[in-house]
Amino acid sequence: MTLERVEGPESSGVEDSLLPIGTVARLSELPVSALRFYDGAGVLVPASVDPRTGYRRYAPEQVTAARLVARLRRVGMPLDSVRALLAGADPGPVLDAHLARLEDGLAAARRELSAVRALLDRSEPAMQITVPATALDAVRYAVGTDPSCAALHGVLLDADGDTVHVVASDRYRLAMATAPAAGASGRVFMPVAVVDELRGLGGTVTVRTADGELTATAGERTVRTTVVPDEFPDWRRLEPAPAGHRIAVDGPAFRAALAAGPATRKERDGIPYDAVVLTLGADGELTVGGRGDVLRVGVNRDFLLDALADHAQLSLDLDGPITPLAIRIPDRLDWSLLMPVDMAG
Repeated sequence: MTLERVEGPESSGVEDSLLPIGTVARLSELPVSALRFYDGAGVLVPASVDPRTGYRRYAPEQVTAARLVARLRRVGMPLDSVRALLAGADPGPVLDAHLARLEDGLAAARRELSAVRALLDRSEPAMQITVPATALDAVRYAVGTDPSCAALHGVLLDADGDTVHVVASDRYRLAMATAPAAGASGRVFMPVAVVDELRGLGGTVTVRTADGELTATAGERTVRTTVVPDEFPDWRRLEPAPAGHRIAVDGPAFRAALAAGPATRKERDGIPYDAVVLTLGADGELTVGGRGDVLRVGVNRDFLLDALADHAQLSLDLDGPITPLAIRIPDRLDWSLLMPVDMAG
């Protein structure tokens, strides 16, 4: 057991009302070492520090602040947020934001444990998820092909009880479509060969996993294969936040502008492609290759055309030349991300 040195009081006069660090530690249930740490971090600074001995003393009202720090840290509140609350920030948004982080972490833990349970117990059906074939179609263009990244060679079905998120990514773009989950919960990875065999049949595709086997059925067609370990990245971390500029675009007109606009020949991973520059003017108009007083973003033209698909109306979220471009479909939860292209290189 390690004993901590408790700083002792050597005070007089006006400092007689101040509390030594040991007393504050006992009243707040914060160790002396923690109080020293929060002093150094600028979270809870003592009212007085003896310049000769370094003894810390606290005002009586700081005991309440110390108790608040102890509770906030017990629930994992980041130091910056704790510091903001002690400085008088509106507690509502700070606490709500932290609660959202905790709920996201709990949801992620549940998904991981569901995957672990499926790997450890192959004797019972792991799960069953049904999605419309159109959802597989909507994300198929983003499936990865890089031989060194097999975890992206397919489509992820990620169900949370209410919604199935259908996700594909090749690292340079990510597409996400949604469908009702009908109570299903868990993650299943569909290899691209299975996706391609069933997605063109229309209707719905039902995917079951049991005893290490994946069975996918669409209509009268059934495909069976070995369950592929789910190593798909945590796509939720990439979910786009509200951007600085959201531009509504007419799908057909914007696709025509992309096809006719000026392009620069680029190369990535040995594969040539055409890059275009999207420009946003002070009047809020988005153009291809025009003058952009507000913003200029380079993108892979074919990748953007894939994401636009045949939608009549879309919105584009732009934040800057190095921030991913988000494409959204109005009145739906579906979205896709497109990594920007460095046009200087």
